[in-house]
Amino acid sequence: MSHKTSSLLVLTVIAILTVLSVFYASRLRFDYNFDNFFPKGDPDLAYYFSYRDKFGNDNDYLLIGLDNSGSLFDQQFLQKVDTLTRFMQRQPHVESVLSPTNVKSPIIEQFGYFEIPYLHPDEPERYTQDSLLIYQSRELVGTLFSEDATAVSLFIQTSDNLAKEPGDSLIAAMYGEIERLGLQEHHVAGKVLAQSVFIEKMKIELAIFMSASILLVILFLWIAFRSVWGVLVPLVVVLLSVLWSLGVMGVFNKPIDVMTVLLPTIMFVVGMSDVIHIMSRYITEIGQGVTKIQALRVTIKEVGMATLLTSLTTSVGFLTLLTTSIVPIREFGVYTAVGIALAFVLAFTMLPAILLLNKKPNPRRARRIDLSWPMLLRRVYTFVLRRPYPILYTTMGVVLVSLIGISMIKVDTTLLEDLGDDDPIIKDFQYFEEKFSGVRPFELHLIAGPDKSMYDLEVLQEVDQLETYLYQTYGLNFITSPATVVRAIHRAQNGGLPDYYTLPANEREMQQVQQRLTAFSKRSELRAVVTTDQQEGRLAGKMTDVGSVRAAELNDSLEAFIDQHINPELLQTRITGSAVMLDKNNDYVVSNMLQGLLIAFLVVALLVGLIFRSLRMVVISLVPNIIPLLMIGGIMGFLGINMTVSVSIIFTIAFGIAVDDTIHFLGKLKVELRKGKSLPYAIKTTIISAGKAIIITSCILVAGFLTLVLSSFDATFYVGVFVSLTLVFAVVADLLLLPVLILYFYRPNGK
Repeated sequence: MSHKTSSLLVLTVIAILTVLSVFYASRLRFDYNFDNFFPKGDPDLAYYFSYRDKFGNDNDYLLIGLDNSGSLFDQQFLQKVDTLTRFMQRQPHVESVLSPTNVKSPIIEQFGYFEIPYLHPDEPERYTQDSLLIYQSRELVGTLFSEDATAVSLFIQTSDNLAKEPGDSLIAAMYGEIERLGLQEHHVAGKVLAQSVFIEKMKIELAIFMSASILLVILFLWIAFRSVWGVLVPLVVVLLSVLWSLGVMGVFNKPIDVMTVLLPTIMFVVGMSDVIHIMSRYITEIGQGVTKIQALRVTIKEVGMATLLTSLTTSVGFLTLLTTSIVPIREFGVYTAVGIALAFVLAFTMLPAILLLNKKPNPRRARRIDLSWPMLLRRVYTFVLRRPYPILYTTMGVVLVSLIGISMIKVDTTLLEDLGDDDPIIKDFQYFEEKFSGVRPFELHLIAGPDKSMYDLEVLQEVDQLETYLYQTYGLNFITSPATVVRAIHRAQNGGLPDYYTLPANEREMQQVQQRLTAFSKRSELRAVVTTDQQEGRLAGKMTDVGSVRAAELNDSLEAFIDQHINPELLQTRITGSAVMLDKNNDYVVSNMLQGLLIAFLVVALLVGLIFRSLRMVVISLVPNIIPLLMIGGIMGFLGINMTVSVSIIFTIAFGIAVDDTIHFLGKLKVELRKGKSLPYAIKTTIISAGKAIIITSCILVAGFLTLVLSSFDATFYVGVFVSLTLVFAVVADLLLLPVLILYFYRPNGK
């Protein structure tokens, strides 16, 4: 079979697989599932899901804040609020709406039960009396009414785990009605909105990242090869590797989420590395006047093994993300690793086939393109030979400063850590924290002691102690619990007077309350805080988003208070909730990152050990790649960037990609040493031969990752910045520090 026939056969198979990839990639959808960011495998997660099954989800809601600037007690404003309330009550997937205009004070008298509205929107003459009653009711202030009496809030309970399509319809209907009513200053928060906004952002950013990456890669390819042929061939190969990767995701029905939205961009720039090394070596050989077949044989022989090893190390870098407990990050690691493997396959099948079928590049032009690189790289080697000690001393100084910066890093997260401070969603969250109770949910599971009920007076008194501590010391601004239900009924039985918003004073009064509780047992308000057997209860609240570190401190203090003041024979408790589960990721951040890096180090050490069979070379190869990681860690510390789950993955990704240059350098060095060259001369030849491809691929990788700084997600922004910095530091270390370490510490003869 001729080379032409073989090439056509390869391209035919690739074309068929590409058509299949297009079909499966077209089925991809965007998704943002909040629950996926809980730490899978954590014992507290199973407990939380069990708790949620009993009492409902603590984040299936929408908050609408409406501000009237001067005073909320304005008839026109309140009528609009009431209209919006009624409109939202009629919407599909809305379970209930709690609003200033529909909240009522229950009154229980001898002749029956009735409810009196706290607010009468259509009767402005009663506003003064309404305001007095409202601001004497602790449960209303900071929840439905702002403390400064300028704003109101609507609490909308949505269906459990509302999907994006119905969620988008609900959001669109809500905004349409708000605009129709002319409610100028409005603020919205909640999972349904965040889900909708995040997915729209992902769609826009995917298009931006890919467009910017393609333009930058075209620019660098043109600078490197100065021909349309040198731009189009690598571009087609890499674009197909991206398409195949998306096709694999489609086969396994994996949606594009906040992590995998990075995959096409990363695949595009990382996949280009193999292609550049092949193209660069191929053009160099063509410049020597050999045939296409001879040029390809030399290229595959000298670049093939190093490229295989770099693809392996990069894949391992992403596969180490399996050590994390966050499902989206784990899946991102797996699919990116698969994509890198596909890129390698295409680089060594499709690219050679295209090169064989294409016209041979002009040898003179190839020599001219390659002419300036040896001069530049000889100067680099001369600098290494003349200044080895300044290079080593500078390296030690950089490491020392970096370690100081690393010691300043804090592990801390907030609920919406991925969004920048200027994002509209963050602005709305800040509004609710300033004007109302906040947005961070608090959940405490209450369990009645042996032979006790949640509605026993002595149990409720223990809950009352807890509430006092949570209000005064912990920082909750709103609480609902079995005790708040009993207080509301006790007040209702005493004419609705605010002074009676207390627990019953004795067992006789409590028995009267319990009679009403039995009558109201099927009401949703009761089912949301106490189970039907009355053995378990829910204490839920809202607070400002203090961050995971401060929350952990508060929880420790709360547990200490419970141990000292709450009688376990009467009441047992356990802190849970979605916020706690997200905070628990902090427990795994450092350990998962170190596990991932350790695995990556071991794989690289094994590969280098197999190539050189030298422990010294293993250590030498790791040093230029560990130092860039220390440097970005130091920069994070000095800049005050917190270590979060999303930020921690930067280190393993950066190491897996940055080590590629070292592998290419050492692979070429091994080839030169086998030719019998002395170590200094082999290093010189390696720098001149491999240096061009190392610099070009590093520039393309840096440019590609820098496109991620256009993201509005902080985690994506930091991946772009710090992976780019790592690659810059790594290429400098590989061309300056690595030759010095090899010259001074490596012994080719094994001595």
